[in-house]
Amino acid sequence: MPLPMPTGAKMMAAASFAVVGWVMANYYAMNMPDAAAGGPMREAAALVGAIIGWKVMGPTVGRGYVEAAGAGIKTAVILAVAALFLLAMREMLDNSVKMRYDGALDAITDVFQLMAQRSRALLSLGVFGTILFGGIIAGLLSENAGRRWK
Repeated sequence: MPLPMPTGAKMMAAASFAVVGWVMANYYAMNMPDAAAGGPMREAAALVGAIIGWKVMGPTVGRGYVEAAGAGIKTAVILAVAALFLLAMREMLDNSVKMRYDGALDAITDVFQLMAQRSRALLSLGVFGTILFGGIIAGLLSENAGRRWK
């Protein structure tokens, strides 16, 4: 089974959601209460944004601008949850290297506890606005690219 060819819409979705991920990570890092805000979180969020933009937003292009705005918000929410999951996984791996878990099940359950603790920073105006307006703009850009480059 051959793989589908990349399209301009998928490329634009990947690029625009990479930017949304980077901006969202910047606002998120400003609201983190501890020193865990450092590290390559912004670059990782941009990479996750590119992948999710390609996989989630890219195939939904071609249904109109209103549907693209809704799909952009959906993609931005998925991006926020995936980036939060990766941040919690990184923190869990740091804790496991320091031997803070009794077993593998404790480490796995701690990922979801860390996600719940870190999700409070998602409620800031900057992150919420980036999800809403950044998702809409990225969705509209992807739809426009899909109409222009076929």
